[in-house]
Amino acid sequence: MANEDQLLDKAINIYLTGLKGLESFISEPASEYNLSFEQFLILRTIINHPNIKLMDIAEQRQVTRSAVSRQLRVLFQQKYVEQKADPADRRRMFLVATSKGKDVETKIWQKINRRFAKWVQIYGEKRASQFLALFEDFNQQIIQGNIRKKEREND
Repeated sequence: MANEDQLLDKAINIYLTGLKGLESFISEPASEYNLSFEQFLILRTIINHPNIKLMDIAEQRQVTRSAVSRQLRVLFQQKYVEQKADPADRRRMFLVATSKGKDVETKIWQKINRRFAKWVQIYGEKRASQFLALFEDFNQQIIQGNIRKKEREND
């Protein structure tokens, strides 16, 4: 039991210092353009999936449509995204990145890429790959496994 307590303390410390630091490290370039990292990722999704709909993004991210709507509000206000009616059904609206949105996404992605490249250079490509593979495995078995378990319990 004492060993589990030590592991828990270590996990909490890594969360408070490492994972939160990683999030700010990754998200900082987006904040320069008045975007959260989540909003940036939604902008990227819109650019990479032309004529995507709000509900498609919600399904991909496994969140509610209202959660995506809140994130989109800023993208609309900043004129990074606009809506376009589906020619086959004018009631359906597609999300389309503006040229300003595409330009901002490119600049943010380049900054994130440069930061990540420096991180890999410092940590080493082999160790970075090992770390990411281990974390991905943990995510699938523990985090996503827990989500699936809760979903089954709610059925």
